[in-house]
Amino acid sequence: MNKNELGEQILKSINIFADLRGEEGCPWDKKQSLKSLKKYLIEETYEVIEAIDEDDYDSLKKELGDLLLQVIFQSRIMEEQGEFDFLDVIKNLNDKLIRRHPHVFGEDSVENSNDVKIIWDKIKKEEGELNNQSKIEVLNYNRSQPALLQAHELQTNASEVGFDWEKIDPVFEKIEEELSEIKEALKLKDNEAASDELGDLLFAVVNLSRFIDSNPEEALLGTINRFIKRFKYIEKKAVESELDIENMGITELEKLWQEAKLKMRR
Repeated sequence: MNKNELGEQILKSINIFADLRGEEGCPWDKKQSLKSLKKYLIEETYEVIEAIDEDDYDSLKKELGDLLLQVIFQSRIMEEQGEFDFLDVIKNLNDKLIRRHPHVFGEDSVENSNDVKIIWDKIKKEEGELNNQSKIEVLNYNRSQPALLQAHELQTNASEVGFDWEKIDPVFEKIEEELSEIKEALKLKDNEAASDELGDLLFAVVNLSRFIDSNPEEALLGTINRFIKRFKYIEKKAVESELDIENMGITELEKLWQEAKLKMRR
């Protein structure tokens, strides 16, 4: 890595956004705000994840750039409002990395990743106390995340204060209980209650994801990607057989689906 060139390119990006947001800049860029950029930040994050899942490193290079674009763009907006600039963002990041890794940059020592997590949690708690936050941060979670990740973080926080099951068996029982309650609500033709129970079921399934050390968002995205690949296989086979997929019966479609599963495995 050429450090001089790196610094030049970062400064160039910052100056480009100053021009884009300037008096003679781009009308679209000039009218953007933090809130209007939220959807683009989410889109770029998911596109980074997709590139990783596809092992597409050319796309990953592009998508990481697009994600960095959002950081620089929003930093520029904050600079215009006199709050902070991109340099402050980098300084804050570097300070946090050093502060939260005393086993690398300080005198602490660790033997494994679990020791690192203990140190990390201790430092985060101390930072919270300095910022006059509650020592118990059960309800202090990131509400801007997708719902699955919000549920995961909320449950993790609750677990850290002892509000959790010790074994996985009660988690399965909870899932079965919530599924039964959905069925009961549907028998009563109470769709509103069924919707509430569906939320409870999803929440319980997220709990299961914690017990098997699986990220629920990544797990669902993986299933979505597998569904797309398998359905494309069905479409391809239908074309090869000169069949109209819309007129194929469920039995024929299911047969092709099982073929796709066997061929792709994952």
